[in-house]
Amino acid sequence: MLQVYTKDELIEKLNNVRNMGWIENTRPGNAGAVGNILEDVLEIPENNLAIANSGEWELKSRRRSSTALTTLLHSEPSPRNARLVPSLLLPCYGWAHQKAGTEHPDTEMSFRQTINCKSHSDRGFIVRINKKESRIEVSFKASEVQEHHRDWLDSVIERVGHSGELDPVPYWGIRDLAARLGTKLLNCFFVSADVKREGHKEYYKYDEILMLEKFSMDGFLKALQDGLVYVDFDARTGHNHGTKFRIRSSNVPLLYENVRSI
Repeated sequence: MLQVYTKDELIEKLNNVRNMGWIENTRPGNAGAVGNILEDVLEIPENNLAIANSGEWELKSRRRSSTALTTLLHSEPSPRNARLVPSLLLPCYGWAHQKAGTEHPDTEMSFRQTINCKSHSDRGFIVRINKKESRIEVSFKASEVQEHHRDWLDSVIERVGHSGELDPVPYWGIRDLAARLGTKLLNCFFVSADVKREGHKEYYKYDEILMLEKFSMDGFLKALQDGLVYVDFDARTGHNHGTKFRIRSSNVPLLYENVRSI
């Protein structure tokens, strides 16, 4: 049966969990164990947090030491009907998949790039904010391609016919992105856990609890400009795993207007 909490009741329960100190991980081998154990202790069914009369909320947790990227949103670049990842980036700017000829056909291509606004990737890609057009774009600059990818660049020039900018330029409209992110990134309780091991057992201590309210597009754009938000492409000939906006979990509070420690 679904347990519905008031916001104050959940805050009290989270404080009780913090006061419990070290809690044993009873789900070893589970990558999401930090969140699962927290939900177990709170007696909340997985991904089923319900808070009465207080809008939409999520419960998020992380290992304090983790540097992993967390996905904010899956979103393919515009123009959408052009399907730019499989029709432009993969065939024209892709490279041989590392498992081509073994797990995949000899012709399998890959386009995997995690890029940001701060610096070009080793293959010359970068994210930029086009304020005039009010959009976020992916840009390519041949002169930024590192020497060990010279053969790949030669193949790109042969395939595309030039070494200039992407045409068309993949982009996301800022207004559209703000609407989608504002819906997806709900208010949340953000809990950080310290981790320790004793023998073969792992323990968590949930000692930092933040209330994050009101997603801020200005905060998102600043984090993007500062190189803290990434655009992650993960496509191969046989399957496009999707394009994502990602951020390190420790930087998630930067995306909210109100951040309060409980």
